[in-house]
Amino acid sequence: MPELPEVETTLQGISVHVLNTPIVKVTIRNSSLRWPVPQELASQVIHDKIITAQRRAKYLLLSTRKGTIIIHLGMSGSLRITSPATPYEKHEHVEFCFANGNALRLKDPRRFGAVLWTSEVIEEHPLLKHLGVEPLTEEFNAKYLYQLSRNRKVAIKQFIMDSKVVVGIGNIYANEALFSSGIHPKRAAGRISLQRYTKLCVQIKKILKQAILQGGTTLKDFTGSTGKPGYFKQELLVYGRGGQPCSFCQKPLQEIRQGQRSSVFCSHCQK
Repeated sequence: MPELPEVETTLQGISVHVLNTPIVKVTIRNSSLRWPVPQELASQVIHDKIITAQRRAKYLLLSTRKGTIIIHLGMSGSLRITSPATPYEKHEHVEFCFANGNALRLKDPRRFGAVLWTSEVIEEHPLLKHLGVEPLTEEFNAKYLYQLSRNRKVAIKQFIMDSKVVVGIGNIYANEALFSSGIHPKRAAGRISLQRYTKLCVQIKKILKQAILQGGTTLKDFTGSTGKPGYFKQELLVYGRGGQPCSFCQKPLQEIRQGQRSSVFCSHCQK
């Protein structure tokens, strides 16, 4: 599914095409997404402009003077910029047309994504108000993780994937960051030192930034706003490589299940 780097890549790809130009038409071809697309969406945004485009966790927030369009890509969703005259592709459910001749379309084969509207303060929206810190900000640091993890028995992998702790560290990037930090994914979060959290924070930021620069990680369904895949998959050191040699010690990588997700690690390099 699209993770933080994929969503950030999408945001960067669409922003220049949708900001500060009036929305002239909204077409809802299928409102049955994860939550129903609100029928009042069109009346709220037509003739208004998107004045800011931001990302919070894996949500895209397109704000107008009246409120905010909230978009989530779900398991397999993607956004693309095209012309309103372009024939619809299968599973393109929602379209925003702009006065500059661009159209923004949401494609979501599995329909786990969302297009919502709120006129309330966006930080207080139920989907956003309990989210943890952003991993690429100064607030996300070793001291923050160390203090929050004291006496916690939860495995470190689940701890850094908890969106109430820090947002956007999906399974792929958690695997990679723990490997690069030499930390076993099953180690209790409360048993990790401040020094090791310092290294983990550095690696999380580094890996996420690299993934964003390369357009994210395409495994099955994800493509960016231009329809092009992400290329960070070529840089993966452990995810999807269970049984293959460790790139450092050459011992076979182990693969286990944690919280219904795959964890791949090196039992020799990660303690």
